Amino acid sequence: MLSIILLSVSGLANLFLGFLRSNRLLLPAVLLVLAVVFAVNISGIDTTGPLAAWNASPYFNGMLIFDRYAQVFTAVVVLTTLLLLPFSHKYVREGNPNLAEYYSLMLFSLVGAIMMVSYNNLLILFLGIETLSIAMYVLAGSDKNNLRSNEAALKYFLMGSFATGILLFGMALIYGASGTFALDQLGVAARALPTADASLTPMLYIGILLMLIGIGFKISAAPFHFWTPDVYEGAPTIFTGFMSTVVKTAGIAGFFKLLLVAFGDNTMSLWLPTLTAMLVLTLLIGNVGAVAQTNAKRMLAYSSISHAGYLLLALVALRSGNLSSNAIFFYSLAYSVATVAAFAVLKLVHDQRGRDDYEGLNGLARTNPLLSFAMTVAMLSLAGIPLTGGFFGKFYLFAAAAQEGYIGLVIFAVVMSAVGIYYYLRPIIAMYMRSAPEGDNAPVEVGGFQSAVLVLLIAITVLLGVMPGIVEGVLNV
Repeated sequence: MLSIILLSVSGLANLFLGFLRSNRLLLPAVLLVLAVVFAVNISGIDTTGPLAAWNASPYFNGMLIFDRYAQVFTAVVVLTTLLLLPFSHKYVREGNPNLAEYYSLMLFSLVGAIMMVSYNNLLILFLGIETLSIAMYVLAGSDKNNLRSNEAALKYFLMGSFATGILLFGMALIYGASGTFALDQLGVAARALPTADASLTPMLYIGILLMLIGIGFKISAAPFHFWTPDVYEGAPTIFTGFMSTVVKTAGIAGFFKLLLVAFGDNTMSLWLPTLTAMLVLTLLIGNVGAVAQTNAKRMLAYSSISHAGYLLLALVALRSGNLSSNAIFFYSLAYSVATVAAFAVLKLVHDQRGRDDYEGLNGLARTNPLLSFAMTVAMLSLAGIPLTGGFFGKFYLFAAAAQEGYIGLVIFAVVMSAVGIYYYLRPIIAMYMRSAPEGDNAPVEVGGFQSAVLVLLIAITVLLGVMPGIVEGVLNV
């Protein structure tokens, strides 16, 4: 709860800082707040820490609970934002008049993400999703002079509104069948309903399926992914990186909690075939779609879709319990760090060369070795190559699914991972084996602080790949 309070108050205070003549205070102030929130969560995860008892207390009659699960995923989304924001320095340098609003919207969106991982009531889940989504609708269209950004915001808003309506209708049907929004009570009602009142069972089942559709849209799972490539390409790169990491992590963590606590056991037979079909479609469309792209941002959009498919493996393997939640945590952390590095490089290249396609990366190894190396490590991690965090992330997901007997799904996921290697190697080939475009031979400028963050991103990715046990204490969620 302390994280939500700090971020909400900081978001409001940040708006007042926007009245200053200079933007230079905005970025350090936001980074300081995020660092404090991250430290608070790390302290709360430790059961002997000074904030552990306060953090784990239930709030609003148990509707919001900051248990170890919530604290771990809150730490992931806050750390991701903390690592991403330094690459918004161009807005500071150019004196963007809307910078305070951008940062405040990101903080409010982060509040929604935290609500999505700490809810214990469907009403809080809905509020979290809307708090996160409404801020992202605005940020997607923040580049008002860019028609693609305007199109991205409109498409995201319209399709997101339909998905929200479907999600809310599903919640209403579930409440009508069970008489409660509380997760633990939903689990009891779902188990008892077939024998207590069979006439209400279809209402519950339809409600669950509608919620699968609504949350599937939020995490870019097929066949509800159509908005993703256009929105990712049109939105400013810094917000695309936020959308690809924080939104997906919060969505998957909230989805897993919903299925595990409320709709496990005897209701799995209903949603499991649907979720399995979504998993297969998501992996297939995400990986095959990425192969055909020539724009790096669109490739990462389809890549994001495919990674939603890998994460759905943990939801299908729900009965493995702790193994699945551990796999989601590790994969989310490794994926977020690598994705932040990839979008950071794309933003820095776009700021100078003005392009997001593969040709814009040509010859980058000669003009800026640090950027090319960071991009290489990010691509290898997303592909799941050994000695990177992405390898163990996929390994844990595959292990959870294999333990539950889903060998066919694991084999299919491995084949799709092999397809992914092809399109993840294309940026590496462009950077190291091709010449820079004519007139783009000048080094891409990178500030000292940004270079330090890139080195940190590389170090975290390699460290997770070489020593995955370094977060083993945190994994016991």
